[in-house]
Amino acid sequence: MVENAHLSEVGPHRSMAGAGGAAWGPVSRRSTHELVIDAIEDQIMSGALAVGDLLPPERELASRLQVSRTGVREAIRVLEAHGVLRSEVGSGRGAGTFVAALPRAALERFLRLHVALANFPVHDVVETRVLLERASAALAAERADAEALAELEELLARMDRPGASREDFNDADTEFHVAIARAGGNALFAEMTGAIRASLRAPILEAFTKVEDWDAMAGMLRAQHREILDALRAGESEEAARLTAEHIRAAAAALPDLPGA
Repeated sequence: MVENAHLSEVGPHRSMAGAGGAAWGPVSRRSTHELVIDAIEDQIMSGALAVGDLLPPERELASRLQVSRTGVREAIRVLEAHGVLRSEVGSGRGAGTFVAALPRAALERFLRLHVALANFPVHDVVETRVLLERASAALAAERADAEALAELEELLARMDRPGASREDFNDADTEFHVAIARAGGNALFAEMTGAIRASLRAPILEAFTKVEDWDAMAGMLRAQHREILDALRAGESEEAARLTAEHIRAAAAALPDLPGA
């Protein structure tokens, strides 16, 4: 049973202030929707709920947990934002709230906002990329199949296209790095790489727009991408990892207006 969140827990009163003069008052219990989130998470962690399972209707769930429907509704909204649940309106078998598996969307939202707030300095994000993408490149050199290599070649062609805008180049660049992570066969690496690159999309694009000699910059990035792909084709894990790390650091250094770089 979920406790009523409207009760409060009493802490030290003002008369019990410490030597430093700190005053203590009542501490509110967690809100109802947080307790509902805990209840749903408990069901997922125990294995009682799996991807694709349907949650009870809002009214029934509120009754079972003995909380308000408002609390249930807010919990569902939060878990949808986290990529854990998805809701389909309408009637019939396809309607309702289901357990989902959308980690990239949730990670993207989380990282994008916190990078924008400078909670994660871009320099730290870049170093995280180096560690993550080195491993992805090494795996891709061992595991990439013909289809994955063809996708990477197509993305390079998009970046080589005459007249490609800086925005188009940036998007193809992002997809290139995510495609390498996918080619490595580690789903978590791929999701994390996609989320990190999405969080950097706006600051990188802004920095791109300030580059005076764009042809030189684009040429450098194309050449580095080509070297990485050649190492992947040759199955050279250590070389692919080394080139990827050098590329990420070189790109960040070449964009002095990249916030936090």
